[in-house]
Amino acid sequence: MVERMNDLPEGVDPEKEDPDGVDFKRVNPDGVNPEWVDPEACAVEFSDSHLAPPTSTDAHRGAAHDHGLQGAATATGKHRRRLVLVLVITLTVFVVQLIGALISNSLALLADAGHMLTDATGVAIALIASVIATLPATSKRTFGYLRVEVLAALVNGIVLGVIAVVIFIQAVLRFGDEVEVHSTPMLIAAVIGAVANLASLLILQSAQKESLNVRGAYLEVLGDLLGSLAVIVAAVVILLTDWNWVDQVASILIALLIFPRAISLLRDVVNVLLEASPKNIDVDTACAHMLSVPGVIEVHDVHAWTITSGVPAFSAHVTVADETWNGRGYHAVLDELRACLNEHFDTSHVTLQLEPESHGPQRARRTA
Repeated sequence: MVERMNDLPEGVDPEKEDPDGVDFKRVNPDGVNPEWVDPEACAVEFSDSHLAPPTSTDAHRGAAHDHGLQGAATATGKHRRRLVLVLVITLTVFVVQLIGALISNSLALLADAGHMLTDATGVAIALIASVIATLPATSKRTFGYLRVEVLAALVNGIVLGVIAVVIFIQAVLRFGDEVEVHSTPMLIAAVIGAVANLASLLILQSAQKESLNVRGAYLEVLGDLLGSLAVIVAAVVILLTDWNWVDQVASILIALLIFPRAISLLRDVVNVLLEASPKNIDVDTACAHMLSVPGVIEVHDVHAWTITSGVPAFSAHVTVADETWNGRGYHAVLDELRACLNEHFDTSHVTLQLEPESHGPQRARRTA
């Protein structure tokens, strides 16, 4: 039962919160007298027959949601400060490693510096894309520019793959040449890079599960860390044995570390662009949940996709039994369906078309 309050406590601004922290929403049930309602009292209660929430670790529950896209924050935008900090660290280390590579004549260190520059470029693209993605939707672009982040991740993945191929080719071509590598400056620059990469990795660790662009930056930093470790090992070996060819081997290892991560990022981007189902939504399970709502007899024309990182969407046609439509009411069914998809599948941008069982096309299709 909804508790309505025609008069708010004295001194409470109806547009703000009351002293106890309760938000009040204004409703107009009879079209004449507006009333104030505590939204906690409007929470949807699931039917007894409704299935329990799925236990998949891919479903992220407990986050705040907004019905519709107006003002929606993209996943990258929420972690913009982290990306800025990582960008500053990455550019600083790039300069240090570039100077170290020129002094030491190390291809492995130069490859690691080139990878750092790629990282910085990728993070810069992600930051620019996150700003563009906040531009409002228009009548021609109804989703706004949210997909710009995905396109940025696509560019990042392609550049990452190209860098890996170039490093590999240059390392192979260098075999057979007598190249002297100065191990001491190589070792110092690599250690500085490893420490900086570890710091960047910790900054991005919690955010990389929410955004393709942040994940791309995280994977690049992880590759940089492994690359820096490879350079450290190579520098120590050269320092102790004068085996300069170890530098080329380390370069090849760095290339082999980079390439699979580029493929992984591109695979995720392609899944978004091809509108594959989001990881947190198992369509069959979602349909089973919807069919467990009393009165729902069929769910069809189901679509689940990702608009951009952190913004999944879901649409479906739902056939409701006539007795439920006329008795319980379609609005109650709609509320429970939306609450299910929101709370159980972390999807707030939901479009559902409800149709009574007696509706002409539905009756014809069911009897066909």
